[in-house]
Amino acid sequence: MTFDRTIFVTGFPGFIAERLVERLAAANRQIFLLVQPQFVEKAIESVEEIAERTATPIENFALIEGDITRPDLEMSSEDAGLVRESATDVFHLAAIYDLAVAKGPAYEVNLEGTRNVNAFAASLPKLKRYNYISTCYVAGRRTGPIREDELRHDAGFRNFYEESKYLAESEVEKLKAELPVTIFRPSVVVGDSQSGETAKYDGIYHLIEYLKIAPAVLRLVNVGNKDVRLNLVPVDFVVDAIAALAFDDESKGKTIALADPSPLSTGELFDVIAEKLSGKRSAIGPPAALVERLLMLPVTPKLTGLPHSGVPYFFLAQTYDTSIADKLLKKHGITCPNFRDYAANLLKFVAMHPQL
Repeated sequence: MTFDRTIFVTGFPGFIAERLVERLAAANRQIFLLVQPQFVEKAIESVEEIAERTATPIENFALIEGDITRPDLEMSSEDAGLVRESATDVFHLAAIYDLAVAKGPAYEVNLEGTRNVNAFAASLPKLKRYNYISTCYVAGRRTGPIREDELRHDAGFRNFYEESKYLAESEVEKLKAELPVTIFRPSVVVGDSQSGETAKYDGIYHLIEYLKIAPAVLRLVNVGNKDVRLNLVPVDFVVDAIAALAFDDESKGKTIALADPSPLSTGELFDVIAEKLSGKRSAIGPPAALVERLLMLPVTPKLTGLPHSGVPYFFLAQTYDTSIADKLLKKHGITCPNFRDYAANLLKFVAMHPQL
């Protein structure tokens, strides 16, 4: 069978990758999925479900065992040759998404792994688009507005996740001169705006779990503030945006921030969640500096469930300009919903699935 596009995806069966593959699946598309050996069984189940839901022939999917941290992505020579001769599109999602990751694995997977995928993408004679999934947090400790066409800075980073993704995006940025590259920078990805479904409880979910302990009492003191906006985006918006712009010629050579153009302040986020759980908003807003110091005490994570790795994101005034994304997504009818409009769905999912 002749396919219109042959797509190569890393990071399957990750939460975003699974959803993206479902959006990309079609009868006229072939999809190669790079899977680490320990995830093959889960990947098989996922592909079977995607094929059934999308009415795509199961033969259109091929699982390839490999590892982005190894040369030629540790694919067999036969598999590597097959992908090389046919792949038209690459979606590189594989990474360690963990704010507390150590430097060694962060650099090995996020940086060296991306270098290996870059080299492989550069070897594809039929390549039409190389889509790299970065993060808004390549901005590190920068403050103020961050434009999509900005990357280089010396402000430093809050953790090795940010640093390794910054270095990795820098490597992909260099390829724009020779390859058809699109870089996507999601902000903090949360569950589906409709179903609330997510794969793990981190980020804003730590705040949800904290307030759930005793909503009527804990809602009284707002641990957020009015000066810092925490940018949240539901996974369905991220997937829809990537799936649309990956085949849009206007997005070629662009870096695109997949962020909420009107994010809530951390104080507002607290109140939205508190009101959904208790029916009331906060009553007291202590100075931000005091709250930050308290949240960084050694004993605080055990008492509140809020890890130290997530605390800095409530206290750095950083916003993401989405001018390029807004313009490109408008013609596809895709907009980012505001947290107020889907918070209840996230909370409902958490209530129905207390343990993931």
